[in-house]
Amino acid sequence: MNASVSFSALFRQNLSRLLIVLPLAMTMSPGMAAEPSSPPAQWQGATFAGDRAALKKLAAAGAKALRVYGEKDAWVLDEARKLGLGVVMGLHVGLPRHGFRLDDPKAIAAQEERIRAFVRRYRKHPALLAWGIGNEVEHEMPDPLPMWREIDRLGGVVKALDPAHPTLMTITDGSTEYLKPLASCCANIDLLGINLYAGAVAGIGERMRAAGISKPIVITELGALGQWQAGRKPWGAPVELSSREKAAYFKRSLAELRKEPQVRGVFPFLWGAKQEQTATWHGLLLADGSLTEMTDALAAAWGRPPARPAPSILGMGIAADEFAPGETVSAGVEARGEALVTGWLLRREASQILGGGDAEPEPEAVGVEILAADAASLRFRAPETPGAYRLFITVRDASGKAATANLPFLVRRSGKR
Repeated sequence: MNASVSFSALFRQNLSRLLIVLPLAMTMSPGMAAEPSSPPAQWQGATFAGDRAALKKLAAAGAKALRVYGEKDAWVLDEARKLGLGVVMGLHVGLPRHGFRLDDPKAIAAQEERIRAFVRRYRKHPALLAWGIGNEVEHEMPDPLPMWREIDRLGGVVKALDPAHPTLMTITDGSTEYLKPLASCCANIDLLGINLYAGAVAGIGERMRAAGISKPIVITELGALGQWQAGRKPWGAPVELSSREKAAYFKRSLAELRKEPQVRGVFPFLWGAKQEQTATWHGLLLADGSLTEMTDALAAAWGRPPARPAPSILGMGIAADEFAPGETVSAGVEARGEALVTGWLLRREASQILGGGDAEPEPEAVGVEILAADAASLRFRAPETPGAYRLFITVRDASGKAATANLPFLVRRSGKR
């Protein structure tokens, strides 16, 4: 970076056209410093993995920025510019858990050259906000420091080619001791990205300071509750929050993070749909692009509360956790909204669970004998094949917005409890 350009000025330069709606006294423009009592403005948007229609919905919801993970998403730059969105552009860094080796000079050189070529091509794009170098690359490494140093080295490569945009690295959350090496590592990284889920949001600024980290941070993924954090049924199935519970989490967490002066951006995960334990666990949209209670909560936080809210699931339940093969299963849902229609879908419990956000196959849908079904209840025969299952509930209104929940249950082997 040009030594005459401070990071604060650089951040304001790339933020100026993307300010969230704030009271007049708090509005910032390039070259203006915020009053000491005012929190700095933040990039507000979401992590993105979707199509052009999903991108338009993100802009319509009031987002001003998005984060993507790698070069394959470069198409969003042109589309984002048309929609007035800025992009934290991801640069993929090879993952040791997938076989990338830091002691392989050919692999290191090839990766660097790929990144150099991409940065040269897009460094002057008007939608570019920052370069995101890797994502949780150190995941599953006993000692993350060598990987962090390599990302810092790549940060230097990027900055030499493009001193006009800040560099960002994204790490997994961890203990204070885990984070402490970052206090003295990575001088070529301007922004420290951290992926936060559930209660990890609380006191994030204090945790960073306790680790000695003073550089600005970005919440590069904000999620309600990871499947690795959730409570589990006796047979191991994690219990997913309903869309209502997730929406309440985002509303609360975004308000809390807005007050953190060290936080320069927040990107809820994930504006799109993704199979990770379930097809609804992390996606803010449904696979067909439907908006949800979570997208309503984000739109409200971004200053554009929807005129017509999504349906809301107030409660749901199933008659038991375990059933015999062919036994009658009863389930019910209570929802709020207008002209509601409920969809019921049974799938096997996911069995191919991968770490670090790797893509997972969606479990097969299971056909069963339906005894009775309406918008509030369902009765069906349990599958004849023993095993773990999950009943998915999707409640839609006339506009197509949706609320979601699911109920895991077990079909035991005949005669066993």
